Amino acid sequence: MHWTAHAGTPLQGVLGIPGDKSVSHRSVMFAALADGISTIDGFLEGEDTRATAAIFECLGVRIETPSPSRRVVHGVGIDGLQPGAAPLDCGNAGTGMRLLAGLLAAQRFDSVLIGDASLSKRPMRRVTVPLAKMGARIDTEEGGTPPLRIHGGQPLVGIDHTLEVASAQVKSALLLAGLYAHGETVVREPHPTRDYTERMLSAFGVEIEFSPGFARLRGGQRLRATDVAVPADFSSAAFFLVAASIVPGSELRLRQVGLNPRRTGLLTALRMMGADITEERSGMHGGEPVADLRVRYAPLHGIEVPEALVPDMIDEFPALFIAAACAEGSTVVRGAAELRVKESDRLGVMAAGLRTLGLQVDETPDGATIHPGAMHGGQIVSQHDHRIAMAFAVAAQRAAGKVLIRDVDTVATSFPGFAELARAAGFGLV
Repeated sequence: MHWTAHAGTPLQGVLGIPGDKSVSHRSVMFAALADGISTIDGFLEGEDTRATAAIFECLGVRIETPSPSRRVVHGVGIDGLQPGAAPLDCGNAGTGMRLLAGLLAAQRFDSVLIGDASLSKRPMRRVTVPLAKMGARIDTEEGGTPPLRIHGGQPLVGIDHTLEVASAQVKSALLLAGLYAHGETVVREPHPTRDYTERMLSAFGVEIEFSPGFARLRGGQRLRATDVAVPADFSSAAFFLVAASIVPGSELRLRQVGLNPRRTGLLTALRMMGADITEERSGMHGGEPVADLRVRYAPLHGIEVPEALVPDMIDEFPALFIAAACAEGSTVVRGAAELRVKESDRLGVMAAGLRTLGLQVDETPDGATIHPGAMHGGQIVSQHDHRIAMAFAVAAQRAAGKVLIRDVDTVATSFPGFAELARAAGFGLV
């Protein structure tokens, strides 16, 4: 599949962004492990999150879908999962695979986790190595990539572990394994990462101590069923925040977007660049802060992105690159080597795409300097990366010609309905 994108009209309207992908993954997982029945509202109907739900159905969990974006999960308890009859397919979901590695390492049965071509290239040793310290046995391909062959029946022990690379996924895998481990599991981070797992475990009745960069829980606890309201996904909202900021005459309101403080680095960076974004109707959904975001067009200027913000915006850099391309003055990114091992090498692919549209981008191993300028049309190969595809749909709204964006099929993993919503707001997108 491909899109042809071009400059549209000023962006206007009130938009409902789909549910948060990270919260959707975790809500199904924890509801499945809980005692009792949980209802999830706002569940993201994306391929990644559906893959996670399907895996738990393969593991013996009954999950009902009474209406779109709603799931009723009949929890089987912490020790109630059953062996799957076949390899468990995570699709494109790195979150699903890494968290499941921690959970399934503690089960009495063997499991195999597989994924699509993109996920099968992603590094998994960052999670399998610390899990091995807890007693897990997980085999990977020679390069540390999937499939993951997980040997069940291994007694796990809690560890006090400091992550080499800040990763909410690795932290979450260790905490899930820690639920089954003897003793306490402590995870320390070089930089604070998203605390969705900690917040949601607490909501499901787990006693867990956590603060930025630190989490501790003891094994042997049970989860208690609870209802979850999933906020709108900030990473998905990011594309509309940038689009409305760079298209003159635009004004959008995005309803009830999740504003987890470990997720909103892009919001801080855009405001540093001069963006006009205000928060309205602030509240809490299932322990997560939410608000309507009102964004109006404003001239942006380049900045040096503070490295402290990088972990809090790691999924939003494709959108940031487009904002930087339309700013006055250069923008410098450092400390973002993690972007090299996402669904694609996002630093390399974004830099190549912006060069195709006529801009100068200087790459470094852990970042880039984006020099803004007038963009013309061109052909973008998104490398089957959903965030790359959406980012260049935004860029096309300021380009002088048409932008052909190839390999957009994976957008459905995180933002089903993006094209329709974008067109309704004023995007030129076919």
